Amino acid sequence: MKDAEGLILYIGKAKNLRARLRSYFVPGGDGRAQIPLLMAKVIAIEVILTDTEKEALLLENNLIKKHHPRYNIDLRDDKTYVSVRLDLREEFPALQVVRLVHNDGALYFGPYSSAGAIRQTLKEIFRVFPLRHSKIERCRLRGRPCLFHQIGQCSAPCHGKISVEDYGQLVKGVVALLSGRDPEVLQLLRQRRTEAAAAMHFEEAARLRDQVRAIERSVEHQSVAELGGGDQDVLGLQRDGGEVEVLLLFVRQGKLLGKRSWSVEWRLDINELISDFLRQYYGSGVIIPDQILLPESLDDAELLGDWLTEMRGKRVQISTPQRGDKKRMVLMACRNAEDEKRQRGSKKEARNKVLEEIRQRFYLPALPQRIECFDISNIQGAYSVGSMAVLLDGEAAPKEYRRYKIKTVEGADDYASLTEVLRRRLVRGQAEGNLPQMILIDGGKGQLGVLAQVIDELDLGKTIGIAGIAKSRIIANVRGKVVEKSEERFFIPGRKNPISLRSGSPVLYMLERLRDETHRFAITYHRKLRSKATLRSSLEDIPGVGPARRKALLKHFGSLKQIRAASLEELCRMPGLSEQLAQTIYQFLMTRK
Repeated sequence: MKDAEGLILYIGKAKNLRARLRSYFVPGGDGRAQIPLLMAKVIAIEVILTDTEKEALLLENNLIKKHHPRYNIDLRDDKTYVSVRLDLREEFPALQVVRLVHNDGALYFGPYSSAGAIRQTLKEIFRVFPLRHSKIERCRLRGRPCLFHQIGQCSAPCHGKISVEDYGQLVKGVVALLSGRDPEVLQLLRQRRTEAAAAMHFEEAARLRDQVRAIERSVEHQSVAELGGGDQDVLGLQRDGGEVEVLLLFVRQGKLLGKRSWSVEWRLDINELISDFLRQYYGSGVIIPDQILLPESLDDAELLGDWLTEMRGKRVQISTPQRGDKKRMVLMACRNAEDEKRQRGSKKEARNKVLEEIRQRFYLPALPQRIECFDISNIQGAYSVGSMAVLLDGEAAPKEYRRYKIKTVEGADDYASLTEVLRRRLVRGQAEGNLPQMILIDGGKGQLGVLAQVIDELDLGKTIGIAGIAKSRIIANVRGKVVEKSEERFFIPGRKNPISLRSGSPVLYMLERLRDETHRFAITYHRKLRSKATLRSSLEDIPGVGPARRKALLKHFGSLKQIRAASLEELCRMPGLSEQLAQTIYQFLMTRK
């Protein structure tokens, strides 16, 4: 469904499309309060026919991802949680922390809400089951095992310190631990400890004893609830006016692993909202469980189950329990959704107060629901880049961040570079109808003057408020002994003296955080360009070495430093590299040393 400007407002599917569309045009036929609002804007309806319901499901999912229609839900505040990957097909499998789950035959555990927390957990696992940490090809290039082996957190399979069979026993222990089968692991280790002690292998018995104690301590600190066997995702809902809080509880092997929630605009009936949510969430590269428990039944539950089964490679069941433990789990998820809604409402109210204070202190024309901050980064004019970080309703919105490679400015001219970046952003924003209510510039009066000039040129002064944030200054007394650090200074047009904000105030914290995030984003992009240019100057200029060959060289030797340090004989031994090309590479790199 499209409006007068061709903008897609809503995308939907139906087995009987004629009956579905008729309900939209009959007063009260659909029954949803938002349908009259939608139909008042709809000018045209485009229809695509498919051969099967499944094809319609896939097409609808792809089109929603592409166009993000206003009247379909959009999980814009979603972030990908981390999972742990273990590929048992490798000779010496290793643990990897990943953000996307692929149907590649490997085992995945999770999801986990904190990458830092799961890495800390893996540290404890490595002390008990010392699997390898790095790529085995890279480790074999070293003359001796790595530091992890020396501190007992790696069994060094790369240097033959452990057999494939013994390493496989370590892997089995890790799989059991991450799968929640702690008693199984403890029983195995205790049995091996007893056998080692009986054989008078006391050092081995002591090591196994320490492993048992480490696992027991880890299990004691887990906050879990026994909810029955199997892997399940339990969905809970809390409706409040025009918004719905959607929450998932993750149950793995009968233990409550964690939760995550989303706040979405309520523009669909609950049946459609749940269906859209399941497609968006499980289509984004996450772990798909054995069973999904819902608070309300779906018309297309069987179709969604078949789709998820095909994606996962194993049967996935979607059900709406009516009694028993599973019903209790759904009610628990709904109570958690209610609590999340209450907490989110309190946080939103607090953020709105901060935004209102910003509007008043900086004399903005409207409440700054979208604040953008810009920064320029370069080294003596080289690799100059610009960055934009964004706050939406007072919260960082990484998906809205943008990077700008300076195209029209030569040398170190920050003012000209800033002018280019601002014009590119605001001209596009005018065309797309996506402008901020406030722009913050990292700099003092000079940078603010550049911003004010661009705003005047584009006639945006009545819609966008502007300010500059200057770094704190070091203040010393006349004798140079008492040194103080001033607070951040904020400048606005038409005012000589800076605006002072109370130290530790929420407004100061929010704007400082935005400025720091913009600076970090710019520096990261600048370093990436500089690193790419360094790599290009070393490898891309070698005759006969193209992109595929550069990739093969880096994969074989591990790094640019190792390639430079390689002898001619080592280059010649590289698979797929002719002796003549090896000589060319060696001579070229020797001239650059």
